[in-house]
Amino acid sequence: MAVKLSCLILFFMLIESNVFAYQYQVGNLQAWNIPTSADPKVYTNWPKKLTFRIGDSLLFLYPPSQDSLIQVTKESYNTCNLKNPILYMNDGNSLFNITSPGVFYFTSGASGHCEKSQKLQISVYASDGSLPEPPAYGPSGALADSAPSYPTVFGGIPTGPSPSSSSSLNIKTSFLIAAVIGVLVCGLASGKI
Repeated sequence: MAVKLSCLILFFMLIESNVFAYQYQVGNLQAWNIPTSADPKVYTNWPKKLTFRIGDSLLFLYPPSQDSLIQVTKESYNTCNLKNPILYMNDGNSLFNITSPGVFYFTSGASGHCEKSQKLQISVYASDGSLPEPPAYGPSGALADSAPSYPTVFGGIPTGPSPSSSSSLNIKTSFLIAAVIGVLVCGLASGKI
């Protein structure tokens, strides 16, 4: 009985990392706001403790009458330029779904908040471990003319398959083979096979 339970736990541990998507409350804080003097680097340190994956989401909570959330380019993030954001949300319960790998930049849309470190940068690596370049943005911060003109509400705009998609398939196939071997070993250990 103990062998069966151990095998079942092993099986679920193997599939857990590839199946579940997580919703992260940004900073593990009650609200998306200006960092306090007790933790001035909360938005710099928090993402370093996590591994973000495609399918995960970021939840930004804030009073809509006092704040907002914008997704910006790297340049706008570094200079705290709030003009021409890629995405603007102001409902107080903003959910950003990660749909592609890349580096994503967020800041408060309230004047002066970015300068007080209310900004967040996250990195989402591809399944092959690479970090793709961000999409090309024009001088106004808008997507290039070749891209659709709608805002990036649920993450970056996906691109077509790349040469790395075959390595992604190999990783998934390797995982499946490892899971099957694990089940067979557990079956042999329990005397059922």
